[in-house]
Amino acid sequence: MDQDTLRSIELTRTGERRYEATNRRGGVLPIGSGDGSDFTPVELLLAAIAGCSAIDVDLITGKRVTADVFDVHAEGHKVRDERGNHMVGLKVTFDVQFPTGEDGDRAREMLPRALQQTRDRLCSVGRTVQLGEPIEYDGI
Repeated sequence: MDQDTLRSIELTRTGERRYEATNRRGGVLPIGSGDGSDFTPVELLLAAIAGCSAIDVDLITGKRVTADVFDVHAEGHKVRDERGNHMVGLKVTFDVQFPTGEDGDRAREMLPRALQQTRDRLCSVGRTVQLGEPIEYDGI
């Protein structure tokens, strides 16, 4: 693999069960265990799936018209079973409303295909979860 495909973050502990993730562009995101208002890792996973899909769908339908309403809800259940801790029942629900008129009609017609494309091909976060890419853990 080369540097063009590499994506990375750095994670630093900032307190008891609190961390900050920093991306290469300098963005900082607080992460916590759920004791405070910081996002938990599971919430970040849901946000990543929803955000990735939202960008895809917005780019596709936005070629016709900007949506009047564009909200996305992501949910799932965190379970512990014989396979360990994991998420089940992942679901992403879009509430997208377009203005009246020809452009809005075309965008509405595009929406089902845009949702299918983000699910089946475009959203790298959702595709990775669906395909089950192994994760290598290494200690320095």
